[in-house]
Amino acid sequence: MSAALGPSGQGVDLAGRFAAARYTRLTPRLGCELDDVDLSIPLEVAEAASLRGLFDAHGVLVVRDQRLDREAHKALGRVFGELHTHPSREHTRGDRHIFKVAADADTPFNNGGSWHSDLSCSPQPPLASLLLLRELPPSGGGDTLFADMCGIFESLSPALQAWLRTLSAFHDGRKDLRQYGIELDPGADYPSAVHPVVVRHSSSGRPLLLVNGSFTERIVELGREESDALLRFLCRRISAAQAFQCRVRWQPGTLVIWDNRRTQHLALWDYYPETRRGERVSVRDPRVPIAAD
Repeated sequence: MSAALGPSGQGVDLAGRFAAARYTRLTPRLGCELDDVDLSIPLEVAEAASLRGLFDAHGVLVVRDQRLDREAHKALGRVFGELHTHPSREHTRGDRHIFKVAADADTPFNNGGSWHSDLSCSPQPPLASLLLLRELPPSGGGDTLFADMCGIFESLSPALQAWLRTLSAFHDGRKDLRQYGIELDPGADYPSAVHPVVVRHSSSGRPLLLVNGSFTERIVELGREESDALLRFLCRRISAAQAFQCRVRWQPGTLVIWDNRRTQHLALWDYYPETRRGERVSVRDPRVPIAAD
C-alpha cells in the first residue's frame, strides 16, 4: 500500500490498482486526474476505500480511458453508496439509474449550462455524480468547470460569513425546468426544499455555500429585492472565483466523479451544432444538509 497527498497535504492510502496509477492535480485546491487505472473491473474492499479517500481529498476525480458498460458504471457508483434516481426517471420503463446528458444540432438548451450542484432542490441532494462521456465533438470543446464551495465560502469576509450562516434558501426544481422551456402539467410535482445557505460538509465538516443560479429561488428571510441582490452577488462570486475552480477537458472514455456537496459545476456549450453525449450515475446522500456551526 502506498499513499498520495490531497490538496492540503493529507495522506490518502492507495491499494491495488490505485497504488500503480499516475496522479496529476488539476489545481492545488481542487481536482485530480488518474491515469493507468481500469475501473471496469470490480474493486476490492481496500481499492474502494482508496477511491473514496481520493474523492474526499480532491472533490473532482478525472479518470481517462474508461470502457464501462452500464452495469459497471452503476457498480462503480455503488462504491460511494446507494444509487440516486433522478426525478425525471422515477416512472420510466428504462434504467432508472442512468441519466442521459446530450446536446446536438436539434437541442434548444444545453444541459448544465449554468453554475449549479445537481438537484439542490431535493430534500436530500445527491452525494456524488459519475459522468462518462461516450461521444464527443470532433472539433473539441464542451469542457466542464468545477468550483470549490468550501473555498469560496471561506474567501468571504468574516462579517458576511456570519450573516449568511443565519439565512436559509428555497430551492425549486421548477426554476431549473423553466430554463429549458419546460412547464409542468397541472397537478405534476417536482422536488423543492429549504436548505441553510451555509451547510457543513458531511465528511470534512468544513462550511460550504449552498446556493446556485439554477435552483435557488429566494432567500427565505429577505424580501424579494434584497434576496435577488444577495443571490446575484453570491452567484457572481461563484462564477468569477477562478482561484477556486478547476477545468476538465474531456476525451473519449473520460469518466469524471465529483463531490456534489462540495462543488458546483458548469458545462460549456461551445461546440454547437456538433454532438456531445454521455451518461451519468448519481449517488444518494442519506443525510439532509445541516447548517454549519
